[in-house]
Amino acid sequence: MNTPNNKIAIPRDLGRRNFLNKTAIAGLAGAGLSAGLVACNKTAGPAATGSPAVAASEPAKSGAVDYSAYEVHPGQLDTYYSFSSGGHSGEVRIYGLPSGRLFKRIPVFNIDCLVGWGITNESKKIMGTNADGSLKYFTGDTHHVHPSYTDGTYNGKHLFVNDKIHGRIARVRLDTMECDKITELPNVQGFHGIFPDKRDPVDEKINYTTRVFCGNEFHIPQPNDGRDLNDPTKYFCLFTCIDAETLEPRWQVKVDGNMDLVATSYDGKLACSNQYNMENGAHYEDMMSLERDSCIFFNIARIEAAVKAGKTFFIGKSKVPVVDGTKSANADPKTALTCYVPTPKNPHGVNASPDGKYYACSGKLSPTATLIEHALVLKWFDGELKEPRDTVVAEPEIGLGPLHTGFDNKGNAYTTLFLDSQIVKWNLEAAIKSFKGDKAAKPVVDRIDVQYQPGHGFTSMGETKNADGKFFLSDNKFSKDRFLPVGPLHPETAQLIDISGDKMKLVADHSVYSEPHDSIIIPRELIRTRQVYDINEFPNAVKDAKECRVERKGKKVTVYLTSQAPTFGLREWTVKKGDEVTIILTNLDKVEDLTHGFAIPNYNINFIVNPQETKSVTFKADKPGVYWCYCTNFCHALHLEMRSRMLVEA
Repeated sequence: MNTPNNKIAIPRDLGRRNFLNKTAIAGLAGAGLSAGLVACNKTAGPAATGSPAVAASEPAKSGAVDYSAYEVHPGQLDTYYSFSSGGHSGEVRIYGLPSGRLFKRIPVFNIDCLVGWGITNESKKIMGTNADGSLKYFTGDTHHVHPSYTDGTYNGKHLFVNDKIHGRIARVRLDTMECDKITELPNVQGFHGIFPDKRDPVDEKINYTTRVFCGNEFHIPQPNDGRDLNDPTKYFCLFTCIDAETLEPRWQVKVDGNMDLVATSYDGKLACSNQYNMENGAHYEDMMSLERDSCIFFNIARIEAAVKAGKTFFIGKSKVPVVDGTKSANADPKTALTCYVPTPKNPHGVNASPDGKYYACSGKLSPTATLIEHALVLKWFDGELKEPRDTVVAEPEIGLGPLHTGFDNKGNAYTTLFLDSQIVKWNLEAAIKSFKGDKAAKPVVDRIDVQYQPGHGFTSMGETKNADGKFFLSDNKFSKDRFLPVGPLHPETAQLIDISGDKMKLVADHSVYSEPHDSIIIPRELIRTRQVYDINEFPNAVKDAKECRVERKGKKVTVYLTSQAPTFGLREWTVKKGDEVTIILTNLDKVEDLTHGFAIPNYNINFIVNPQETKSVTFKADKPGVYWCYCTNFCHALHLEMRSRMLVEA
């Protein structure tokens, strides 16, 4: 091993993953859970006890891997897009797979001076502002990204993403890869899970996304206006339905417990969310006394009928109707709006299988996954089952710390095991047979180590009816020795696993910025982007350089400006100190990829305009002097000379 700079090479600690397991289990000791987890670990078999990590240069245990088969050579295109949440960066990211190359970072809830998001008037309007024009929020926490559907598969139209911090939902246009709408959910704190419907739940003729469902993780007093601060019995969460077209709330449901992730059925009839804290505790040790929490199912048609019938109430100043979905208010299955299916305590993650038959709910604090049958949930709502638990058809023991599940096209599920640092492959039908008592049925068919502590995992097209069974992507929370060190904040790893054969194969390590939570893997042919804007879409466009001018109305000055490589439409313009200045800039170039930037020193102005696009900024000219406005995006051999002067008179 090479040791540059005379530094001692540190051998890989083959017990690193075991060490992490013990550390994580020790951290749970305060909740009285470590003994149970260790006991489960002992019964789970050798593969579940924490086998050594595989070095980057070592072949996978199942045999040598031909890594060249997964390379994307210069000039070639990736097979898939991967749309990933950006965590507390507040953005969405676009990667290519199998290369792992980062193509774009889409600003959503964050300020980004590369494109001018949070700086231009247009982006501020989408993000939301205070009365003085400043941004209401400039931080965000994106966790889950999900595209819109037509007939059970992605239609390439929109991408929806949550903001956990401020309870907002955003929509991204997939033709331009830009955010076009943001809405704040009323009376919601900790908006975590999100999922679009796959077809309309009421009108059978509508087979595309019409609603987006939003979970709510943090229960708070309602309204949260200072009353009942220390009385958790008055706290509750709200499940919100958003109109996919307007992005406005349609209705909300009051529920017991804290909701985590969300899934929707392929027939449009049900939405669901795994739940923890059915105890309604305010401290984490109070959230773990029950042996079972639940996966809650929402009967969408019944909820909307109740809303239409006026069986609603309102919270605070919100005008969004709320129905009561608590367990006590829905005891009769034939009229119930919700169904609470008991699952092992503190479950994490719920995912619908591509055939539409099942929902897999991971145990997190139990080494199991709970498989719930869709048809049986509908039977419960029809009064044909005695208990909600009768909808469970399997609960295989798969390993320690199960979190998220993806599916292939062969009836298999792939679940991340956080404590075991593994991905486990298990067969749904075998799990059902085992649950019925067939001792010969073996649900777990394969395991593979990942480095380290996988949080989220996803299969290619695994959340559509067209799951292709090609790849699984494991987003891991620790990378440790996988990459060149870059200081205390490590990158995370997205490890690409080939699942096309009987045995899983780890084929690539991709470094990713902190902190991704969710990724969606879509074949490139489903995404159809625009390369040049239509200038007629912008009402304030300056369509000809001859139209460049300065207009004054009192202390308000509007500068109409164009860019066309390598010049701006005005060589200079003059304003007075104290003026409110609005610059409207149109890029007249029509050549694909010929983007211009626009920056003004000392004024916090920096944004871009793509070909045929118009953007504007407004600011106060409070500093007299000469300010060179220049192009920030390399565009021409004379790019450095592409400048104009703003003259601010004292």
